[in-house]
Amino acid sequence: MAADTGRDLLVQDVGQGDHVCLAFADDAEQRHVLSHYLADGLRRGERVLYFADRNPPDEVLGWLPAAGVDPGPLVSRGQLTVTTADDSYLASGTFDPDTMVAVLRQEVAASLAAGYTGFRVSGEMGWALREVPGADRLAEYETKVNAVFAEGRASAVCQYDARLFGAEQLHGFDRCHPSTAELRPLYQDARLRLVPAFRSGHHALRVVGTVDHTGTATLAAALETLLDRPGDVYVDMGELEFIDLAGVRALAHAADRMAAGRRLHVVDLAPLMAQVVRLVGFDDIPALSVDTAEDPA
Repeated sequence: MAADTGRDLLVQDVGQGDHVCLAFADDAEQRHVLSHYLADGLRRGERVLYFADRNPPDEVLGWLPAAGVDPGPLVSRGQLTVTTADDSYLASGTFDPDTMVAVLRQEVAASLAAGYTGFRVSGEMGWALREVPGADRLAEYETKVNAVFAEGRASAVCQYDARLFGAEQLHGFDRCHPSTAELRPLYQDARLRLVPAFRSGHHALRVVGTVDHTGTATLAAALETLLDRPGDVYVDMGELEFIDLAGVRALAHAADRMAAGRRLHVVDLAPLMAQVVRLVGFDDIPALSVDTAEDPA
């Protein structure tokens, strides 16, 4: 599997022209990214539209005070609108990609005409799992709507709850988006960042920087959080600068503890370190898969 490194955007870096996929596994992850995304747009003078599904609109508005924004006046003057999927994507009783693309294009034009600096939108996509006519065309929509954001006056974060969507579905929708939203790091200092993510629709951990004797226990603890997640787990080493043998041992130990039928995929590991894994025999662990940056996708 080729790593998706380079597609991950910090929420504060999402701006006009970006069409971003957010896959998340719990409510706190969703709230962290979306509260900052909405608040940043409002502070920049953009018009903001949110399509809720699982979360009631009032609850979404309740995220904003913690991000330093009072939503009341913004709602009153029309800069901020939180509505539901039923009143937006599904307003006609069926989902039509071309109609929705046209609606968003109109929203962008209306926002600019009203004097806003741009337009940003986010939608909870869980409605697509209901028996809704046209829901099977969601990937078509996600691909077509790229043209709207490529014009550079709008942005979007499309939300996919990994507790609802399967790995294959997540991977398919992710591929429709040019970028993905980075989740809040599990750990971060000047030398090491450990960031939860999704790769090929599966739970993953991005390891950025250096894992030496000071970071081994931290890496082991982060891997432990992934063992409770369902399915296979990926560890993305595409941004790793160095890992010592103790760090490699932490990977092997995590793989050895995987439940039957699950695998730990270490991807984009430097060839020299992958050779170390093989020399010490860690590749004999059935649940451990190691692919280097030179391996085919």
